[in-house]
Amino acid sequence: MARAATGIGIRELAERAGVSPNTISRLERGEELKQSTIDIIRIAFEREGIEFIPENGGGPGVRTKKKG
Repeated sequence: MARAATGIGIRELAERAGVSPNTISRLERGEELKQSTIDIIRIAFEREGIEFIPENGGGPGVRTKKKG
């Protein structure tokens, strides 16, 4: 969902996060990754304007940050 919101592909996100495209695919399939790997991918998403929303009764989610 977050990657779709940015409009970037797997290879581009992998490059920006400094991980392999296979790692991004594993994340999207829900496979277990090291927390440090998840953290660097999250940072890459945040640099692309994604905001992660914590659990608030409706489940965790993502949205694009407002400009400005």
